[in-house]
Amino acid sequence: MSTALSSAAAGADRADGFPLAEAVCPVIAHEWVNDAYKHLVIEAGHGAARARPGQFFHLLCPVIGENAPFFRRPMSLYRIDAARGRLEFLYKVVGRGTTTLATLVPGDALNVFGPLGRGFDFAGRARHIVQVARGVGLATLAPVAEAAARCGIRTTAILSARSRAHLMSVASLRAAGADVLTVTDEEGTSEVGAVERLVRRAIAERGGDFLVTCGSNRLLQMLQRVGRELGVAGEVALEQHMGCGNGMCFACVREFRTAQGGVAYRRVCWEGPVFDLQEAVSW
Repeated sequence: MSTALSSAAAGADRADGFPLAEAVCPVIAHEWVNDAYKHLVIEAGHGAARARPGQFFHLLCPVIGENAPFFRRPMSLYRIDAARGRLEFLYKVVGRGTTTLATLVPGDALNVFGPLGRGFDFAGRARHIVQVARGVGLATLAPVAEAAARCGIRTTAILSARSRAHLMSVASLRAAGADVLTVTDEEGTSEVGAVERLVRRAIAERGGDFLVTCGSNRLLQMLQRVGRELGVAGEVALEQHMGCGNGMCFACVREFRTAQGGVAYRRVCWEGPVFDLQEAVSW
């Protein structure tokens, strides 16, 4: 069972009503899914009861010898299992923090802080979500179909990856009732123009009326253009290096467009990480 560390943190409510807590959580499972990504499952009753798709947790990565990550690592949610009080993360092992995180085995403990940020807001706004993701974005968007199904919303998921071995979340998305389309570099099907044709077909033939994306600048730009042209709203989950994760350090500020045509600067950790599709500025 996860152990809460700070009653002060647990009482620090977000403006949107999701209380934050720091907890030490047992690792339930931790496996490689391919040569680059690992799937982590922890017991985290507090977080699982309160988290929603699009939010993230700040993980305190282990210290191993001289490899001592200083900052926590923000990690988007891959699955929220409220019934069993578990959280799941799917992440790419790329740097100092994720390298030490990858060493955890079942029975180890992991310090987590969250849930943090603002998640997706499609309830009452969509009847058929078209989600497009590439790379690590496949993890961030995985919970969307499950949450959408609970609201009676259909989902078409277009997944892009370097190879079929790097396509993830296919089984879980289909289990949630999503129609899954896959494209890969190795098959020559992942070019942006080809993905755009799939998006337009999902809108025209399947009634797609809400766009969701994460993980690719080129796909974001394409969806913004299609959304403007066809009048389809949407949201994007952004990734950003962070310091505190709760809005105090301003290390994750990015530029955004405003509805009035101006520019605003917002914290990805606090005003996001999920933003209106058309407000995000490509990087």
